[in-house]
Amino acid sequence: MEPGPCSRPAEPGHCVSGPAGAGSAFPESPLSVAGAEPGDRLGTVAAVLPAGGCGERMGVRTPKQFCRVLERPLISYTLQAMERVCWIKDIVVTVTGENMEAMRSIIQRYGHKRISLAEAGATRHRSIFNGLKALAEDQPDCKLTKPEVVIIHDAVRPFVEEDILLRVVLAAKEHGAAGAIRPLVSTVISPSADGHLDHSLDRAKHRASEMPQAFLFDVIYEAYQQSSDFDLEFGTECLQLALKYCHRKAKLVEGPPALWKVTYKQDLCAAEAMIKEKISQEICVVMNTKDEESVGHLLEEALRKELNCMKITSTVMDHIGGDIRNFIEQCYSFICVNVVSPDSQETRKLLRILEESSLPLLYPVVVVLVHCFDFTSVLLAQKMESLVWIRGLAKEVKERNILLSGLLLNYSQNFCYGG
Repeated sequence: MEPGPCSRPAEPGHCVSGPAGAGSAFPESPLSVAGAEPGDRLGTVAAVLPAGGCGERMGVRTPKQFCRVLERPLISYTLQAMERVCWIKDIVVTVTGENMEAMRSIIQRYGHKRISLAEAGATRHRSIFNGLKALAEDQPDCKLTKPEVVIIHDAVRPFVEEDILLRVVLAAKEHGAAGAIRPLVSTVISPSADGHLDHSLDRAKHRASEMPQAFLFDVIYEAYQQSSDFDLEFGTECLQLALKYCHRKAKLVEGPPALWKVTYKQDLCAAEAMIKEKISQEICVVMNTKDEESVGHLLEEALRKELNCMKITSTVMDHIGGDIRNFIEQCYSFICVNVVSPDSQETRKLLRILEESSLPLLYPVVVVLVHCFDFTSVLLAQKMESLVWIRGLAKEVKERNILLSGLLLNYSQNFCYGG
């Protein structure tokens, strides 16, 4: 066994079997989570994220968990998705020794919390075993508290939501083990030794095993302690270990499409597209007046008419920015409207609040500064000064994960059009 905890990315969707039924062969867990308050019902929950893979199938030198998507490491998106779930107490990330410093740098750079690092092993199962050891009370120098339930999730599945995490944890508490599944996309066939078709599986009776998975900690830890060297070396399915060594039949929970794993180079492009889509789903218009005839309110009305597929909200910046803080957790796109000097206090106040926010931001924040001038009374030099200021500010805040753009509009009392 490797000393200390560690972990490594899971293999993509393995096949698991289940009973045939009239409808879906694998119905959702009967545990309803609607309106549920996790709190005490869950007990203590921790997570182990394998991040020791080398990304061989992706065909790049950089391990895929450290590949950048929108200039941010992929693993950082996964960590913040887990951090957004307040009832997960500890998150153990297992990485190879050569990538330990890089991982520490990511944690510091993006302000990740509740993260503990452990060294990865030579295989997936040995890595997960080391991750579990970091949470076990029987290990020397253990600084973490043993949880009642542990979640195992891949570092390269960044789009996991709280709903599926809650459902697999609740199912694990009842059954000892639980895992997310998805319908098979392609038919699975079994070849013969000489390369001919032996038989195929009925897709209606099988599912792809995905992440996250959850276990009573004592169950999965015992399973790993009893595992043979062959299982630790060649196995990939955690649910199978719980069944084989602890006789726990895992509850299978239907998961959403977003559980897919970044495996190949083209998946990075797909991940970027998904992030951009999420960024653009809601816009908050920030203005410095409640006047319904102001350009800010007119812009809000125009956006609602033109972008009816999106959620458009608005708020007025007060002297302490209290209203803005209420939007940060749900919204990542802001339009700050100023009918005053471009170097406005409202703009700087918004950016400062975004920079200082302690809330985990899963995606880069997009801010569009809209500065309105009466071009007939503003000198060309002042317009150019405004453009230079916006460009300099954009470069500055980009280092803090804020993507800033600027727009100058020709504005008078009766009309506003692009300039």
